[in-house]
Amino acid sequence: QVQLVESGGGSVQAGGSLRLTCATFRYTVSVGCVAWFRQAPGKEREGVATSDIDGGTTYADSVRGRFTISRDNARNTLYLQMINLKPEDTAVYYCAARIGGYCYNLDLRNFAYWGQGTQVTVSS
Repeated sequence: QVQLVESGGGSVQAGGSLRLTCATFRYTVSVGCVAWFRQAPGKEREGVATSDIDGGTTYADSVRGRFTISRDNARNTLYLQMINLKPEDTAVYYCAARIGGYCYNLDLRNFAYWGQGTQVTVSS
């Protein structure tokens, strides 16, 4: 019965910014591992960033320094702040969560709960 709902996607020019939001239901963000993934057309889904129960974060090399994952534990909400967007960031972005509180890595096979995705399109 856990549900994750993403929002905040859209179209932006290269160099622009977006903030994605993931609202969670029947999931306690404060004690969970939460993450963002993305999938471009014709490509496999890839990990973007994770945040675990202790506040530790992990980023893919392609987004480090440009994307920031954060949590609002009181609202059970996850965010992804994206700046200096590039055309190669174009993808459907998904939030995800593990049953446990530690992420360990960005292997999508370890994430039990997924949102429906939100489209991010970055033009040149």
